[in-house]
Amino acid sequence: MLELMELLRADPDDRGLRTAALLRRSHPFDKELQLAGLVHRLGHLLRLSDGTVTVGVAAESIRPLLGERVARLVRLQSSERPAGPDGGHRDGDSTGDDAEAVATLCQARDSAAAAGLDAGVLEDWQPLLELVAAGACRVGPPGNALDPLGAPRGSSGPDRAR
Repeated sequence: MLELMELLRADPDDRGLRTAALLRRSHPFDKELQLAGLVHRLGHLLRLSDGTVTVGVAAESIRPLLGERVARLVRLQSSERPAGPDGGHRDGDSTGDDAEAVATLCQARDSAAAAGLDAGVLEDWQPLLELVAAGACRVGPPGNALDPLGAPRGSSGPDRAR
């Protein structure tokens, strides 16, 4: 968790922080979406040895800590991933139940580029990061974190109310 906080502090324009703040206001109950907004710029902060930026590396780096859904949202929000002929992404990954969340994340990401938004401080997000990380460490059915927040939005397990 400390390494993630240090990496997030390295964001020179706090765009991730502003994106998360926008998502907190528009979707206060979707904690995973908010955290995806907070960490969506990790691909720019985690550069490969050849200097390239990759969202896939960022998504995979946060999966063990923040869970499958946060990693998937970070990966899918990237405009760097080319679409296949059917409009879907080439790696076979589909947005499925998260299509609306991805669109919301992209809209907040784009809006956060505007200066002047008071997003607070990064330390305000640490308790939520720790809460979701604690849930991501207790994995139940494939990819679904069992945590105090309940079933992740978009999950479709047998215990999820229909």
